[in-house]
Amino acid sequence: MGQPTPATDDGWWRSAVIYQVYVRSFADGDGDGTGDLAGVRARLPYLAELGVDALWFTPWYRSPMKDGGYDVADYRAIDPAFGTLAEAEKLIAEARERGIRTIVDIVPNHVSDQHPWFRAALAGGPGRELFHFRPGRGEHGELPPNDWQSEFGGPAWTRLPDGDWYLHLFAPEQPDLNWAHPAVRQEHEDILRFWFERGVAGVRVDSAALLAKDPELPDVTEGRAPHPYVDRDELHDVYRAWRAVADEYGAVFVGEVWLPDTERFARYLRPDELHTAFNFSFLTCPWDADRLRTSIDDTLAEHAPVGAPATWVLCNHDVTRTVTRYGRADTGFDFATKAFGTPTDLALGTRRARAAALLSLALPGAVYVYQGEELGLPEADIPLDRIEDPMHARSGGTDPGRDGCRVPLPWAAGEPHAGFGGEPWLPQPDGWAAYAADRQAEDPGSMLSLYRAAIRLRPEFGDGPLTWLPAPDGVLAFTRADALCVVNLADTPVDLPVHTELLLHSGPLDTAGRLPGDTAVWLRA
Repeated sequence: MGQPTPATDDGWWRSAVIYQVYVRSFADGDGDGTGDLAGVRARLPYLAELGVDALWFTPWYRSPMKDGGYDVADYRAIDPAFGTLAEAEKLIAEARERGIRTIVDIVPNHVSDQHPWFRAALAGGPGRELFHFRPGRGEHGELPPNDWQSEFGGPAWTRLPDGDWYLHLFAPEQPDLNWAHPAVRQEHEDILRFWFERGVAGVRVDSAALLAKDPELPDVTEGRAPHPYVDRDELHDVYRAWRAVADEYGAVFVGEVWLPDTERFARYLRPDELHTAFNFSFLTCPWDADRLRTSIDDTLAEHAPVGAPATWVLCNHDVTRTVTRYGRADTGFDFATKAFGTPTDLALGTRRARAAALLSLALPGAVYVYQGEELGLPEADIPLDRIEDPMHARSGGTDPGRDGCRVPLPWAAGEPHAGFGGEPWLPQPDGWAAYAADRQAEDPGSMLSLYRAAIRLRPEFGDGPLTWLPAPDGVLAFTRADALCVVNLADTPVDLPVHTELLLHSGPLDTAGRLPGDTAVWLRA
């Protein structure tokens, strides 16, 4: 691939609108029912018209797909179901020609059990030091080495026929790497260079706070500090080394960092570490004005000392879709609320999701939009015999898993499978075609039209800070530059503040010109 791209960081990532592509469910270009790179390339005009600045691709690498691609077998190859490396290079280049950058997903905590390193380790070669292999406890080694639990449920250890156990904080098919080993660090720096040299502008870091483990692998004792595998201090040396690589190419990072301690969270965003990190406080906040304002204030405050921009996101491939979540009585984030049969008022959820879109796009920082959110898609109920997410099986069937937000997109109302391509790998619900992009593109009142308009008008809010305005209970109102955003989360209409122009609204004003409940508006001062 030749020489690195010069490090010309123009700060685009500080205020970008970034669209998350779950390739398997985006668009099927070859008719086999699985989304692929050909499908994405064919939809680049749609993404350009939407107005996004970058695409974040969930893992597109060679994988057995035991966890939706987050079990990577080869970081330098595209999974055959999606296409080829040459197609990926074309996609990166063609998107860039349209002004759209590419962000790829890196999964550093673990690999697939089909990865050459792990297969060599199982074969008895000199590779076990790259993972966490340990003898078991108990008289005959029949008990796991410690009490760690998998993020997907059950023990975080699996025993091999030879008696040893190996660590996997996620599924058994995802063995954890040993980040104390220099070969692991070197391999990932080489992987970063591999993709940066192909024109990738950034990397999203999966489970970014879990890589480093206490070498003693102690039990997780209540109140233990530091935690044996979450947010360990030695992890920051890894990201400093990564930042040095990224700076050579002018590339950026966004970390998936789930931490309740805001000071610890901010440490990952110091100038020599990650550029940005996902803001889960905002995503998990219920539809409540006071709690949303607190989340916004806390987010901006925790980013300020390190000079990092905030990020705002309403949904992703792991979370119940916004329309469904906001249409429930309890709109806070809780996997238990995803149980089948939970009543949802989709009309209410849609009104709130439209208002939330204007709120998030008006805030200072970068915004991530998960595919299908711009179409107002609800969460889909997946028949039990079609669920693929390992969270469902490992929970004993109590958690429906995440497949409900991963159903293939509807593109054309009048075509088979709503224009996705072949018969989709996950079933589309009845009526899915009503959300089709072609139908919404012709409707000025649709969710798609709202997102297009909001992304186009977003520069009205400029680069400056947020200033809160006096507002009634249940109302959020703030100004940035010469634009105002007002969101009414209360039940009764409210008067609009003084303004010179109505720029955009998520729903119509009432006959007296007031802002109804569950509605947002953008105004010019």
